[in-house]
Amino acid sequence: MSGILYLCATPIGNLEDITLRVLRILKEVDLIAAEDTRHSIKLLNHYAIKTPMTSYHEHNKIEKAHYLVDQLLSGKSIALVTDAGTPAISDPGEELVRQCYEAGIEVTSLPGPAACITALTLSGLSARRFAFEAFLPSDKKDRHQILQELKNETRTILLYEAPHHLIRTMEELKDVLGERRITLCRELTKKYEEAWQTTFTEALSCYKKEEPRGEYVLVIEGRNREELQKEQQQNWQKMSIAEHVDFYQEQGWEHKEAMKLAAKDRGVTKREIYQALLNKREL
Repeated sequence: MSGILYLCATPIGNLEDITLRVLRILKEVDLIAAEDTRHSIKLLNHYAIKTPMTSYHEHNKIEKAHYLVDQLLSGKSIALVTDAGTPAISDPGEELVRQCYEAGIEVTSLPGPAACITALTLSGLSARRFAFEAFLPSDKKDRHQILQELKNETRTILLYEAPHHLIRTMEELKDVLGERRITLCRELTKKYEEAWQTTFTEALSCYKKEEPRGEYVLVIEGRNREELQKEQQQNWQKMSIAEHVDFYQEQGWEHKEAMKLAAKDRGVTKREIYQALLNKREL
């Protein structure tokens, strides 16, 4: 029989933030796959866990996943841990999970810390609906595309950022999203934990005087839905019906679905859109 892959959430700062179940599994499995064995050994030593470790990180995630899958197929059980938080969230662990499913190997996740959820609940912003983007892409084209997608996002937005990139990222966010409320979370669960409710303008003014320190989670308020709808309605009125339908088709929608979406925007039926296109007239 195949072994089981256990996704084990580990502390994001405070070593006490680990479940009894995770501690038991880390002791019982045959092998622990760790993002950085030098980092994880501190946790294992703290809890006197002697299980063997092997490295599994971004630069070996495909080749090493094949090896770990073979170990699982031979009957060994493996615990996957990241440097901090829950494996597979903005983490190479998702590749191993994918390969395990393809190989028919059982996977289970042991819940625990996650920086994004910790920051969201601490932010004071709406936590009912949220969009998690982790780190923005470094590639300029991909980064621009993601920022444009976030421009009209009505859900609360969560991003990760390193201190040396924080100012540049917030300047880009302000340029694209406009002024927003934001909660900057740093040193989560640690002694000097901070959650600062502010705005892009205020935060940029502060950090241009005082150097940002620590890893950050940015929790950004989403776009006001009513304001967005009014703006979109004004934009639709500037478009011809053909342009309106083309707008959705360019996003990958089929012609019929594009007509349906345009009809919803304009408050008419899809049949009326169809007839207008057929007769080349405006509603």
